[in-house]
Amino acid sequence: MKREWIRTVVILPMNVLVFIPAIVLWFTGYKWTVNRPELLILGGVLLAGGLFLAGWTMRLFAVKGQGTAAPWNPPKKLVVSGPYCFVRNPMITSVLTMQIAEALLLNSSWCFGLFLLFWLGNMVYFPFFEEKDLEKRFGESYLEYKRHVPRWIPRLTAWKQPDIIP
Repeated sequence: MKREWIRTVVILPMNVLVFIPAIVLWFTGYKWTVNRPELLILGGVLLAGGLFLAGWTMRLFAVKGQGTAAPWNPPKKLVVSGPYCFVRNPMITSVLTMQIAEALLLNSSWCFGLFLLFWLGNMVYFPFFEEKDLEKRFGESYLEYKRHVPRWIPRLTAWKQPDIIP
């Protein structure tokens, strides 16, 4: 299982957060310039929060879901605890948060553009592909969860799942 997680992290978030931005910055001749201190602090806080949320959600997928975030090894059980009680996609929220942090820390409009591109791609991917797959795999349990927990903007209070969800 540990090997699957390493593969998942290297292929998915590392591409979005490290490899693709590095290639774009390399080919655009990026030169770091000092950013305003408050933006560096905000970037650091967002990065720490994003890393924490990513670790938490990946652990939940491994322990409660018995799988990974990768499409080739998805969770076998529906995960509706922790941050998933507030929003359906906290893992993507963590990546988006880290992308904004990266743009602030590197003072890069190119990184912000990559954030927008990734966000738009997920706005299409989730409702048309991932959610359809989750409906097939988890049936009524997922539909009940979907009715109560928003896709992107978190609820103010945690959703308490009914007994139908394992």
